[in-house]
Amino acid sequence: MMNRSQGLKKKRTSRTAKKIKKKSPRLRRHLFLTAGVLIALLLIGYIGRLGWEARERFGSKKWELPARVYARPLELYPGLAMNEASLMKELSLLSYRPADRIAVPGSFSRKGGRVTLYSRPFAFPDGHEPSKKIRLTIANGRIRSLSDIETGEQLSIARLDPALIGSFYPTHHQDRLWVRFSEAPPLLIQTIMAVEDRDFYEHYGIKPLSILRALKANIMAGKTVQGGSTLTQQLVKNLFLSREKSLRRKIEEAAMALSLEFFYTKDQIFEAYINEVYLAQDGNRAIHGFGMASRFYFGRSLEDLGAGETALLVGMLKGPSVYDPRKNPDRALARRNQVLKMMARQKLIRPGEANLAMKTRLDILARPPSGNSPFPAFMELVKRQLLLEYEEKDLRSEGLRIFSTLDPQVQMALEASVTTELNAIESGRGLPKNSLEIAAVVTSTSANEVVAMMGGRLPGDPGFNRVLDARRPIGSLVKPVIYLSALMRPQHYTLVTPLNDGPVEIKAAGSVWSPKNYDRRHHGIVPLYEALAQSYNVAAVRLGMDIGLATVFDTLNRLGVEGDFPAYPSALLGALEMSPIEVTQMYQTLASGGFYSPIQSIQAVYRSDGELLQRYPLTVRENIDPGAVYLLNTALQAVATDGTARSLDQGLVRRLTPAGKTGTTNDMRDSWFAGFTGDRVAAVWIGRDDNTPCGLSGATGALRVWGKIMSRIAAAPLTLTPPENVAAIAVDPVTGMRAEPACPGAVSVPFIRGSEPRETVACRQRIPKRTAESPAAPPQRRSRSGPDNLLNWFKELF
Repeated sequence: MMNRSQGLKKKRTSRTAKKIKKKSPRLRRHLFLTAGVLIALLLIGYIGRLGWEARERFGSKKWELPARVYARPLELYPGLAMNEASLMKELSLLSYRPADRIAVPGSFSRKGGRVTLYSRPFAFPDGHEPSKKIRLTIANGRIRSLSDIETGEQLSIARLDPALIGSFYPTHHQDRLWVRFSEAPPLLIQTIMAVEDRDFYEHYGIKPLSILRALKANIMAGKTVQGGSTLTQQLVKNLFLSREKSLRRKIEEAAMALSLEFFYTKDQIFEAYINEVYLAQDGNRAIHGFGMASRFYFGRSLEDLGAGETALLVGMLKGPSVYDPRKNPDRALARRNQVLKMMARQKLIRPGEANLAMKTRLDILARPPSGNSPFPAFMELVKRQLLLEYEEKDLRSEGLRIFSTLDPQVQMALEASVTTELNAIESGRGLPKNSLEIAAVVTSTSANEVVAMMGGRLPGDPGFNRVLDARRPIGSLVKPVIYLSALMRPQHYTLVTPLNDGPVEIKAAGSVWSPKNYDRRHHGIVPLYEALAQSYNVAAVRLGMDIGLATVFDTLNRLGVEGDFPAYPSALLGALEMSPIEVTQMYQTLASGGFYSPIQSIQAVYRSDGELLQRYPLTVRENIDPGAVYLLNTALQAVATDGTARSLDQGLVRRLTPAGKTGTTNDMRDSWFAGFTGDRVAAVWIGRDDNTPCGLSGATGALRVWGKIMSRIAAAPLTLTPPENVAAIAVDPVTGMRAEPACPGAVSVPFIRGSEPRETVACRQRIPKRTAESPAAPPQRRSRSGPDNLLNWFKELF
């Protein structure tokens, strides 16, 4: 029985094994099929996720475009004061290039006093300006004629594109000029396709056969010698993927490329490609896109490039560092010629054109336009004023176009004046070389715009901006505020009101302060205008204390200087601290006749698409009686003729009749001069950052630089027009009383109506000048120039 049962069990086991054996192939097929379906679903899901991610990221991709700041455009017209050297400097700033013949915009030629140039087109705020071939002649420092070469028409004015003076870059320091696909030169598009992806408009983002060919070639060579990526794949790699070389990354690249091709047009993809591709490195600034690369290498816009320049840029796609024309000119030349041959084979250009282009040298800029502004102090002012209206991230990403007020001609004159005069001052006074620092601002009187600015002695130095951030005691620059405060009370003070310049002691905070004059002398009783012109300290302190510190500080606020000031008497001699930009604002209001307007560095801001965001119009508010300001300004003109600024070149003074004031602080730590002509206001500070004495007064330091600036720019003379409430009256210069106009020595002095002297002195009746020390003493002899020259000046003026 046992053997039988064991036999039966063996038979059953054998039958079961046979059944299982028969079923196992079917089971394996089922398992493999299930696994394959699962893997396919996972792969489809993975690819689908990659495609969705590519579509979403590309659709929401916002290229960060730096804001660009432009100077004022150069307007040329017959009669403009400009010599040939100044024009060449401006053309250099604009990256215009000399050429034997002007064939492309942005080029010029010169011969003798004749300059021929081909202007670039530019989208100005008030409309598009087309490119134009212009001929102009210059003689005796002025433009004599201006004509359109193609039409022969005489031009009344021609406007060149403004210089790009700076940018506010994204945090990743990518710099690009966005080029719309519709605006890209057809030759550029065709050449990119010929070199990188001939079938771009035929495939769906990937070319499997090309990938297989490249894979085979790379395996045979044992290294990467050929790429199979389409333009779409290259764009995906640049935008979304790492530089890793792996099968997984290739799959991701292909999946994302297919997705982009499905959801976006070919033109959209091509536009993204020509703006995203990396083409150069400039320090920490990465040059992306063909628009910026064209400016970086050739100083021209894309539409101005010829076949050779286009071939060079497209050829660099293979390796921007390897084919960098500045670092590797031979490689770049060979690569350019290779691309030119391809262009000829594809019939993009004629063979003769290709041969001619291959014979030319690499015509690139010797020095690339720097990403750093050549005018960093001014750019900082622009940025601070913009941040009052915009977020910093918007400045660094929205591609704003900012039209500023900077005048390159005045800026270059300022830089040259500072460099030559500071060196001369140091050399002439035996000071260590480069031991002095400077801050200087020049504005326009009528528009209240900053046209030039230096924050230190070195042009282009982005260091400490002394114009905005150096707060220094202003010395006697504050005195016009004191005298203006008095003249605003015409029933008490006029230009001829006698002031006491005798000794004075002022008790404050438990101590006694006894101010001294610069010459350590006292000058008795002096008329108000002479006390200001000669900058007598004691007379100014007495006057300031009489009218009150609060009144003086209120006038300072009205002139545009905000803030709380220390209420102590030494503030009347300039112990209060101000920055050069604040000093400029104060004198700007004086130059504007008492009408306050905040000085600006921006004219308008536009979006990258040309839409106006904001204009910065001139806003004016009458803060101070124009009559009082007129009286003050006539006295400030005397500062340059007979006062503390009389060392100014008198030829310049006669031509410009400027008004201004010197300023010197204790121990000669600070040298100041602020003044204005008919169309320019300028403030200059000289000193040392460590606050040690510089050994210069306002007249021996800052005044010299100010005069040099004004001699280099085409400033207009200052002609003061009396307001309706001002009348000129003949007065006796000794007594200040009315005199007959025909009386010998009588001078015509302006008064606010109603404040004129009522008493009349007969001719030749002279009341002796009284002094503080001896009321009955005869007139003292004046130190320095004395009153006689001042009186002569008043005679000439009125």
